[in-house]
Amino acid sequence: MSAASKWDDLARRLISAAALAVIGLSAVSAGGGALTLLAGIAVGLMIWELARLCDASGPRAAVWAGGLAVISLWLVIVQHAPLWLALLALPPLVGAVLVRRDRAVFVVYAGAVMATGYGIVAFREAIGLGFVGWVLAVVVISDVLGYFAGRLIGGPKFWPRVSPKKTWSGTVAGWAGAALVGLGFVLWVGAPGWLVALSPLLAFAAQLGDIGESAIKRRAGVKDASALLPGHGGLLDRFDGLIGAVVFLLLWAHLMPLPLFG
Repeated sequence: MSAASKWDDLARRLISAAALAVIGLSAVSAGGGALTLLAGIAVGLMIWELARLCDASGPRAAVWAGGLAVISLWLVIVQHAPLWLALLALPPLVGAVLVRRDRAVFVVYAGAVMATGYGIVAFREAIGLGFVGWVLAVVVISDVLGYFAGRLIGGPKFWPRVSPKKTWSGTVAGWAGAALVGLGFVLWVGAPGWLVALSPLLAFAAQLGDIGESAIKRRAGVKDASALLPGHGGLLDRFDGLIGAVVFLLLWAHLMPLPLFG
């Protein structure tokens, strides 16, 4: 691969990333209704993409699955009642009926998408802006450093059968960047010291989220989940790492205390 071809999509990626950053950070900073609105729309679009990857029984079927995800997430967040959490399982289960391939894969990954939408809003409300900022910073920095290290250094592949472009150099660079993010939050935000160790684990979870989505695309025989984001593909292509990270933290919260800082 020539040097020019390695960087030919960088400009489009940067423009799309900048637009996403402005929209996403504005909603996260505002919290409340703005974040709930954005989370619902993003989750709906990702479920729509996933249904298409799993061979939805028609364009309308994918739209129905995505629309149900939006409504379900909004209801769960607005109601603030534990019993309503069961609605998060509705889009994965109904969507599995609407797809013709990899139904089990759809249920698991759609469940992860729904949990991510709920988790981001719940973390913002219950813990605070600083915590969500740390999650986003770890996911973004580890992804960016992994991208550049992988292209500049190259080397052995991390999991070539599933994600041929991922290298060990990029993976380790992502872990190192995550540890530095954790250290920054310890020094400047007053987060607990063990955040430095938790941050690389969070980055690894994000990388597994990326690899999981890559496996789904390979089974579908496509390069991108959709063409919604120039230079990035679809929302699943951009937020796969966040899905892995948030699911990891939700599981962590059932076993260990989360780092509390806001």
